[in-house]
Amino acid sequence: MAKKKKLIVKGTEVTISLENDGEYISLTDMLKAKDGDFFISDWLRNRNTVEFLGIWESVNNPDFNYGEFAIIRSQAGLNNYKISVKEWNKKTNAIGLKATSGRYGGTYAHIDIAFEFGMWISAEFKVYLIQEYKRLKEEENNRLQLNWNLQRTLAKVNYTIHTDAIKEHLIPEKLTPKQTSLVYASEADLLNMALFGKTAADWRAQNSDAKGNIRDQATLEQLVVLSNLESINAVLIRQCLEQGKRLTQLNQIAITQMTSLVNKANLNKLK
Repeated sequence: MAKKKKLIVKGTEVTISLENDGEYISLTDMLKAKDGDFFISDWLRNRNTVEFLGIWESVNNPDFNYGEFAIIRSQAGLNNYKISVKEWNKKTNAIGLKATSGRYGGTYAHIDIAFEFGMWISAEFKVYLIQEYKRLKEEENNRLQLNWNLQRTLAKVNYTIHTDAIKEHLIPEKLTPKQTSLVYASEADLLNMALFGKTAADWRAQNSDAKGNIRDQATLEQLVVLSNLESINAVLIRQCLEQGKRLTQLNQIAITQMTSLVNKANLNKLK
């Protein structure tokens, strides 16, 4: 089942469905805000609506049936013309509108089309719909950034544990600061190899225009695993395990943990 979210627009609860091909907003919910007895088919028979839908599909849908669309466009606006969403989709292979049945059924439209439908409700409703949708996106981005920063902070804490273990067990006496930094860099790249399959220098050579470093561009899941690897590597260092054997173990752990996190993320999306 697709994940659902809710917006409150001018006192009307509007559902957003997160589909594999994007976000779709319930036109059925939006219609409740329009005064009088109207149906989505009333909007769909309008010539301006058909023109807009045709343009949207031509931009976003390579399988759009232009022949059938031309027939529908020629009839749109006539007094005896009427077409349902299901008929529209069946004839034109359209993807911007979706009609579902059942308890959570109704007509849903891609956000671009839903905003256009909002204008049919009223200009005021469209403005508030866009405003509420933007607010929802800002909240989601803020939560994502907070989670990312939290994991980055955790990674930095474990980095301290990691570097302490290196200092205590891998750095001999009387090395110069430059020689010491090489040891730290070597261990950092050990983790990079285990998780990303490349060193920091390799990543920089492949992404010369990117900002930051390989870890700044990491996903939330990768940061979680990196934090774990730093703690585990600190333990392995204290066990005096040589670097090659540590790399093999850390790589196996990284594969296992990333597989688990990615599968869980995909499962949550399906839910």
